[in-house]
Amino acid sequence: MRLPRLLLLLACLGGWPPAAPAATDAELRVMSFNVRLPLASDGENRWEARRERLIGTLRDAEPDVIGTQELYPEQAEAIVAALPEYRWFGRGRRGGREGDEHMGVFYRHAALRVIESGDFWLSDTPDVPGSISWGHLFPRMVSWALFERSADGRRFYLYNTHLPYRDEDAAARVRGVETILARLAELPGAVPLVLSGDFNATPDSPEYARLAGALDDAWTTAAVRHGPAATFHAFSGNAERRIDWIFVRGFVARSAHTLDTADAGRYPSDHFPVLAVLAWPESP
Repeated sequence: MRLPRLLLLLACLGGWPPAAPAATDAELRVMSFNVRLPLASDGENRWEARRERLIGTLRDAEPDVIGTQELYPEQAEAIVAALPEYRWFGRGRRGGREGDEHMGVFYRHAALRVIESGDFWLSDTPDVPGSISWGHLFPRMVSWALFERSADGRRFYLYNTHLPYRDEDAAARVRGVETILARLAELPGAVPLVLSGDFNATPDSPEYARLAGALDDAWTTAAVRHGPAATFHAFSGNAERRIDWIFVRGFVARSAHTLDTADAGRYPSDHFPVLAVLAWPESP
């Protein structure tokens, strides 16, 4: 159940830890979350040890749609088993449903339905599954969907990605951003859109400048913000870089939240999830 308005007022007045406000019918709750792949070498932060913590984070935040990064099928299956109100889709970065990273997208199936969906790769041959260019170590890709709200037929696009992480990948990240923007430019302007992802770059980068020149950053444009700006913390809780972004076109960000809560000093991932509460355009 979404938080009552009285509790939200108490949170704003400092009487309760800040929480993302409850959504109304005119709002959409979008999350971007690098869930950290399941590595046994993470020790006490391995997937099996933090699975319930991550599921609890999603349950409490109640996003309508979630763009994930580093998602493996076993994680997706655990999430939907615990939270059956969600369904998910996505292909592995090498082109199938193998045990590899997915740009998995979760959505509330009672509220949203997928009209169409697909994937493309950040390469010279974006429609070739698993393709690699520009010095990438691994295939990099985008998963996307056109969603429709069951209640009123409003539609929006969600595009979700994960750019390469090395310092020497800066040029490849720029080319990836340009590929994404070229695809977004082909979409009908009347349909609002969301771009979520772990971009592995900071807001002072060329990658960010290119995106901010075409789209609105939900964090910087939101009327209300809670939590730290930085998102990557390597399981320490002390984040130094804001690399997880939600960009929008057509929506207005009412609030943005970096969810940095811990359970006994432990975190659900090495990234804080970012939640944006978006206002729909006036007309469906």
